Amino acid sequence: MTILQQHSFVGSDGVRLIGDVGGPTGAPAVILLHGGGQTRHSWAGVQAQLIERGYFVVNYDARGHGESDWSASGDYSLDALSSDLLAVRGTIDGPVAFVGASMGGMTSFYTIGISSDPVADALVMVDIALRPAEEGADKIQKFMTANHDGFADLNEAADAVAAYNPDRPRPKDPSGLMRNLRLRDDGRLYWHWDPRMMQQTPRAEPPSFGNRMVAVSGHVTLPTLLVRGEKSDIVDDEGVEEMRRLVPQTEVYDVAGAGHMVAGDGVIGFLSRHLPVH
Repeated sequence: MTILQQHSFVGSDGVRLIGDVGGPTGAPAVILLHGGGQTRHSWAGVQAQLIERGYFVVNYDARGHGESDWSASGDYSLDALSSDLLAVRGTIDGPVAFVGASMGGMTSFYTIGISSDPVADALVMVDIALRPAEEGADKIQKFMTANHDGFADLNEAADAVAAYNPDRPRPKDPSGLMRNLRLRDDGRLYWHWDPRMMQQTPRAEPPSFGNRMVAVSGHVTLPTLLVRGEKSDIVDDEGVEEMRRLVPQTEVYDVAGAGHMVAGDGVIGFLSRHLPVH
């Protein structure tokens, strides 16, 4: 059984970030960053596998998500997310890999690209490229800005998720969705992320910040892995080609039959080569 400890980090502007920490202190470290609208629980399985292989793993909720604080000023900019990541990184000594999905991948890439000193030893981006495919990005934004009135019950929320991702089997027991929902005083369930995140321009979710990602790409020279689902509507062939052209050391791992937000396939093999546990 994997033993985790809940830990509170302090973001750049005092935002409290809640994370799960596990694994041997002093071992090579992995920081896991989830996608927009998700929580750290999306990485729970991968975190357990990494800990079993001897890594020290930090898996935290981004600002405005899960159990972490919502920004008092409504700042969910890429710079704010990057500063939070650097604050978490600052609590770890030794080599570190950043592993980020969607918004978390963009945050990781941008943080490495703007840092004057090396802040990571390896990078994994899960189903996100420098310029996400427009159709898939629009789909994400429509999902995250829908259902302003919440849901009557868990089944309604599960129906919304199933409609967004029809290729993924609908869970027979939707209770796991409660990690992403909160019951409010009106008796309805609402997604537990700060809606101001989607009102901000530009947004932290795709397709915003494409130009800024490209601008810093020349500074991203560490070992890099792009994990793409075969059915991804976010990372298309043009996005992969651009990534390989601007970040030529990028390895690409395609997951057969998977869509957006594939979880850590290929991550462990990549890290075992570029951030091995001795």
